[in-house]
Amino acid sequence: MKKTIIYIIMVIAFTACSDDFTDLAPVSNRNEANFYNTANDFIFGINASYRGLQSTDVYGRAYWTMFEMRGDNTDQGPDQTGLASQFTVLNTFTEDALNEQVDAAWRGSYKVIANCNVILSRIDAVDMDSSLKGRLIGEALFLRSLMYYNLAIAFGNIPLQLTPFIPGEQLTQVTAAEVYNQLVIDLKVAEGNLSQSYAASDAGRATKGAAATLLAKVYLTLGDKGNAETVLKRIMNTYNYSLLTNYSSLWGKANENNAESIFEVQYLSGGIGQGSAFSNDFSPNAFLQNGQGFGRNRPTSSMQNAYEANDNRFTTSMGTSWINATGGVTVANYVKKYFSNPPKENDSDINFVVFRYADVLLMLAEALGETPESYGYINTVRSRAGLPNINSSTSGTFAEKLLHERRVELAFENHRWADLKRFGVAKQKINIAEPFIPQTAVRELFFIPQREMDINKNFVQNNQ
Repeated sequence: MKKTIIYIIMVIAFTACSDDFTDLAPVSNRNEANFYNTANDFIFGINASYRGLQSTDVYGRAYWTMFEMRGDNTDQGPDQTGLASQFTVLNTFTEDALNEQVDAAWRGSYKVIANCNVILSRIDAVDMDSSLKGRLIGEALFLRSLMYYNLAIAFGNIPLQLTPFIPGEQLTQVTAAEVYNQLVIDLKVAEGNLSQSYAASDAGRATKGAAATLLAKVYLTLGDKGNAETVLKRIMNTYNYSLLTNYSSLWGKANENNAESIFEVQYLSGGIGQGSAFSNDFSPNAFLQNGQGFGRNRPTSSMQNAYEANDNRFTTSMGTSWINATGGVTVANYVKKYFSNPPKENDSDINFVVFRYADVLLMLAEALGETPESYGYINTVRSRAGLPNINSSTSGTFAEKLLHERRVELAFENHRWADLKRFGVAKQKINIAEPFIPQTAVRELFFIPQREMDINKNFVQNNQ
């Protein structure tokens, strides 16, 4: 079976709540007091948390607008009206605190966090198999950590809620560093509790490798390269991942959850509300048999030019033209990695790859710094792409060469914004790719949604 947990209609639904800080207060379509009493209740609950990742408020849409389009890899596409106007202002750093995509990312992420907090607060009191209990705790900690990592990258100072929200509770912001330090604690526990792999029927659940990969990413974000190296070498030596021989074999329905994949958000078509919108959002309209293609998240000229000659990742990752309805050629860039012909609009079976082994190798090179060993990891990735080796004598600094390799290897996988910030070059790179955006206009933090500022009078708004 290709899919993870079959996400049927979940017992616990993610729905909007009252006018209070609702993102931290999940609502169930059962009374919570009468739920979470059996092992199956907690399995339903954790499955609901995975289901939250599918949402257009999280990986389904909001995250790629904030972590790819915000950077220099992509722009909003040809349409700048209606819904697309929200993307346009994000791309140009002219949005305000009312932007619906940013608000959606905040709400969607905290809904997953809220559900995980309920699980973690109640599971100790319930009698169940100890290995299952440990695994469920590990899954909840990983999913909560994944949401907090993305929120800290996007917003910086955020509420760090580790227990179920109590109506009327006063929320306070903590620094991004405090968030990351908590994630180190949680992810160590998660890695210890989780399984290394699962049966095919459970493919897609968080594993030891997934928790370790996020932990390494957090360490790098904190500047702790020593601990990052330790974790990354543990992944490499212990968890049995490998690069696929062909880059093109990473993508498409038949290739999901492969030997290189560490964690994917699972999608399932069939009109059950669990299909992805990537094919419709990213594809030119002429490509699709069902529904409209919007050409959003369009690769920039800078992204196109980043690929070296003969890099076989280029034609797999993006296209530059297509035959239009009149038989002519339309020249424009578009993302290819997530293409399919879904049976209906926004109902694609294509997963979103959150972490994969190539990222581990490149992070390990980053943790090591410029050494023959680190170039060896970079060149392993380059070799698969059909490119020659690089070394210390190759033009550019080590950081420039590594950041370039991360860009073309991981294009359109939501790593770019975090990379630009971690390498300290966001302002420079965006201005180079899109000169109409001056460096002074580039803000490294998104505005906290105005709704949250209105509710929580003690919150300090981001202005940088």
